[in-house]
Amino acid sequence: MTVNCNIEETDRSKLHGQVDGFPIQVVVEAIVERTKPSDVLRVFFEGAAAGAMAGVVVETVLYPIDTIKTRLQAARAGGQVVFKGLYSGLVGNLAGVLPASAIFVGVYEPVKQKMLQRFPDHFSSIAHLTAGAIGGATASLIRIPTEVVKQRMQTRQFTSAYRACCEIARKEGVNGFYAGGGAFLLRDLPFDAIQFCIYEQLKLSYRRMAKRELYYPENALIGAFAGAISGAVTTPLDVIKTRLMVQGMKGQYKGVFDCVSKIAHEEGALAFLKGIGPRVLWIGIGGSIFFAVLEKSKWLLSSQALHCDHKQNFQNL
Repeated sequence: MTVNCNIEETDRSKLHGQVDGFPIQVVVEAIVERTKPSDVLRVFFEGAAAGAMAGVVVETVLYPIDTIKTRLQAARAGGQVVFKGLYSGLVGNLAGVLPASAIFVGVYEPVKQKMLQRFPDHFSSIAHLTAGAIGGATASLIRIPTEVVKQRMQTRQFTSAYRACCEIARKEGVNGFYAGGGAFLLRDLPFDAIQFCIYEQLKLSYRRMAKRELYYPENALIGAFAGAISGAVTTPLDVIKTRLMVQGMKGQYKGVFDCVSKIAHEEGALAFLKGIGPRVLWIGIGGSIFFAVLEKSKWLLSSQALHCDHKQNFQNL
């Protein structure tokens, strides 16, 4: 029998079957016990490992779509978009995506569980929104410089991540790695909060209707929907963030408000929707892959730890 570890608000008395030889109710109760506040570190490390795996898989598979989106958004009125070198900057980007994804999920999971314990069931969406924003804010310390280097390479300003880092550091200093950081947070904090809230709420609703745990393809479909909606809503913020990050020393824009004003005046309101097609496609497919891999990874890690716990208990008898 295949299940996953989405155990919040589940009526565990209705679960039947076995997982790797253990009664499913025992498995679920053990996972609940392991996610109590006294075991926050274990939840953090398991979430971090699962997040790292999911982030790397998504980034590797969908990087070309992200590159096209970035080039569309970076092109000013009349500019041409080049469709060569779509994997430019992937290796350097993975070096940042892995720890950033690990930190995000590693922070999100224990914060979410802590808040769900304190909030009544009908306020669970607040817990998911808040946990998503906190996870995103923490991960942004790595995400922002990673995004700057990645987008400079995607727009063909540099040929390698190492050269990009050296040139940015030499010409712009440390601040260069956080160019557009305000716009990045303006985009990513709402995006993370909205995406994870939609995913978690749909997951809970579907579970109540189905009266069972979700299968991984179902997680994938819900993840795709959550990603597509969140990606579409935050596209204007993504355009602003991209313009600020790729401008380098040219300095066309002096900040978020100056960027918004100039884009609206020179290119019109529709310019804020540049790249919405590739963005929705990229994040929709990415959400599908990310949440399916995330849930599977979380379940595998929890099951492995459960086996170790049982083995240790038997040895202590």
